[in-house]
Amino acid sequence: MGSSDAPGPAASRLTYPEVGATRRWPLPSGYRHLRVRTRVGQGRATFEAAGRAVMDWRMHRAVGVSIRAADPVATPGRPVVVGLGIGRLRLRAPCEVVWTVAEESRTGFAYGTLPGHPERGEESFVVELGPDGSVVLTVTAFSRSESWFGRAGGPLVPLFQRAYARRCGSVLRRWAVG
Repeated sequence: MGSSDAPGPAASRLTYPEVGATRRWPLPSGYRHLRVRTRVGQGRATFEAAGRAVMDWRMHRAVGVSIRAADPVATPGRPVVVGLGIGRLRLRAPCEVVWTVAEESRTGFAYGTLPGHPERGEESFVVELGPDGSVVLTVTAFSRSESWFGRAGGPLVPLFQRAYARRCGSVLRRWAVG
């Protein structure tokens, strides 16, 4: 088990310079910041199930977004397109996985924005197994609007992002214990 920070061939296309910054706190200035922690269960089996659901995109799909990924699991340097909405109203959000972690007590990844994404920044999804056996999902992000509709949404955008992060935690709780 280990981590991978190696950027892929599309790394130069990322739309922000602080690649990998969701690994540490504080997040870079000049962006909105998000950090939502949700307890999803207890024990190693829950940790492993939750980690798999994060890494193979099941958590994202269960939240209600479409995922078009180059690989069946999150892989650094590889593209993924997140789709929000339905039909012709579907918003495409091109990203690239910028890092992954697969350690004894931490599993997850982060993706960063590519040209065409309505935001600029990075978001990570990390499942941790605490010393007391508790399993927690942490969603960390920094972003700023890159599109006219994102700027028009103003204060609603951070509310949507926080609701999405909370939904990821509640969906993962059901996946991990169900």
